Amino acid sequence: MSRTGPTDRALLPTATGAETLAALRAMLRGHRPLTVTAVGVLIAGTAIGLLTAPLLGHVVDLVVERRGTDALLVPMVLLVAVAVARGGATAIGSALVARLGETVLAALRERFVERALGLPLERVEEAGSGDLVSRVTGDVTMIAKSVRQALPEFSRSAFTIVLTLAGLAVLDWRFLIAALWAVPVQVLAVRWYLRRAAPVYAEHRVATGALQHQLLDSMGGVRTVRAFRLSGTHLDLMERRSSAALVLALRGIHVVTGFFSRLNLAEYIGMASVLVTGFVLVDNGSVSIGTATAAALYFHSLFNPVNAALFLLDDVQSAGASLARLVGVSGLAVPAEPDGATVPVDGSVKVFSLHHAYVPGRPVLRDVSLEVNNGERVALVGSSGAGKTTLAKLIAGVHRPSGGSVTLGGADTRELGPSGVRRAVALISQEVHVFAGPLAEDLRLVRPEAGDDEVRAALDRVGALRWAEALPDGLDTVVGEGGHRLTVTQAQHLALARLVLADPPIAILDEATADAGSAGARVLEAAALKALEGRTGLLVAHRLPQAATADRIVVLDEGRVVETGTHEQLVAAGGRYAELWAAWSDSRPGTRTPAEGEEA
Repeated sequence: MSRTGPTDRALLPTATGAETLAALRAMLRGHRPLTVTAVGVLIAGTAIGLLTAPLLGHVVDLVVERRGTDALLVPMVLLVAVAVARGGATAIGSALVARLGETVLAALRERFVERALGLPLERVEEAGSGDLVSRVTGDVTMIAKSVRQALPEFSRSAFTIVLTLAGLAVLDWRFLIAALWAVPVQVLAVRWYLRRAAPVYAEHRVATGALQHQLLDSMGGVRTVRAFRLSGTHLDLMERRSSAALVLALRGIHVVTGFFSRLNLAEYIGMASVLVTGFVLVDNGSVSIGTATAAALYFHSLFNPVNAALFLLDDVQSAGASLARLVGVSGLAVPAEPDGATVPVDGSVKVFSLHHAYVPGRPVLRDVSLEVNNGERVALVGSSGAGKTTLAKLIAGVHRPSGGSVTLGGADTRELGPSGVRRAVALISQEVHVFAGPLAEDLRLVRPEAGDDEVRAALDRVGALRWAEALPDGLDTVVGEGGHRLTVTQAQHLALARLVLADPPIAILDEATADAGSAGARVLEAAALKALEGRTGLLVAHRLPQAATADRIVVLDEGRVVETGTHEQLVAAGGRYAELWAAWSDSRPGTRTPAEGEEA
């Protein structure tokens, strides 16, 4: 169930403790041989290491009995052998545990990405991009760190504790009783820590997600922020969310500090009990000085593993919180697909009595009905907030309408299902992502089986082949993060080439040329017309000359369709579109209606 964070967003779900453990067991079940081998090698290495204390105790007895240096040869050789064997077993066991952890993490990461990519875009938008990004970056990093460092160390420490306590009992059961005096203090310390740490780390993860979302929001809209002089407002938001994350981090440090002070008290109580017990038993002749020394060494050897195991609870808590967030998304059910084999028969679009509201009681679209014929190009025009982008997203299946229906090629979108809608409609917005890798492979993401000739043909159709071949390595040039940086116009060209290669019957361009500048916009508008040839096109028009080239223009105002017709008809009618065109023309002297087939 989704939890609402400080941003009042419907965050993606976080798994419960039981759900997380069940998912972890299921993943480990597929790697049982590796799990058994790793555990067995670690136990063997730990057991070998426990021979060190009795051997040192035996050396003490030999010295007390004045046996001479010759008697020390065998114990010293055995100590060296124990050290070598323990080191080898520990190294192999730790490597196996790390390998097991990495294997499980890779499976979890793949499952997470699979589920995340299959999430309805509406659900991602509700949660905010920061929530998803923080899970796939920060949470995965935290778990990976725990797998590589904390998990092997925790495993070794846990086995050492159990086997050392068994060794104390073998020496004399009273040493074990003395050592256990530290346990109540340690248990109380752990309970005190867990009660305080788990909520702090969970809240810190949510606060970090809110901080990342604000950072992405501010940097992604930096032009708008500057244009409307909102820098101060965004800085205040960043400061508040940074402060919230910082306060929670400091609370976590305070909890850890209190935890370790209690562990130090437990060490003092346990060591004092073992030493007093050893003195009494040696005094009454129950054990030798060497045995008492071995008991003291055993308990002292527990300091590091006990502290490590309990200290690693800090990492375990953080990793557990991160794992629950990943499992929460990984466990989401895949959106059900309809049983029928309904497919669109063409590229027509029919919207009937469509209503939509992001917030109940505040409708964005009201009773919108629209028909677009197969192969027709229709421009959606209106002032900011008129509902153009919302209508485009409803047709593309990004959102589910609050009321009414959307039909694609004669098939209702509810019958097509999410995958059917994605095959029928491609939505290209002004926010284009260039994936890291060779440019040709970036294009093939929409059609992995596409050949080189098809890739070149797609680029050529939108007028991008010339600059693509002029790149340092041509179509094999690595672009995206860490590679060759494409301009805004080139990145949008790439998106239009993807559209051609995917070849859906319906394409929606949502202000796809808005960020390219005047010269770049004219180039992209011509490329968009080429990309739309042979398919139905819906254009959310930012530049009215682009709308003027469409077969028909639909004007929206306050969530309703108020006008529809060709550019000439609407200008002559003197209505809302005529007002928009006049305002556009006044702001750009010399603007005229483009002739048929002329580049706007």
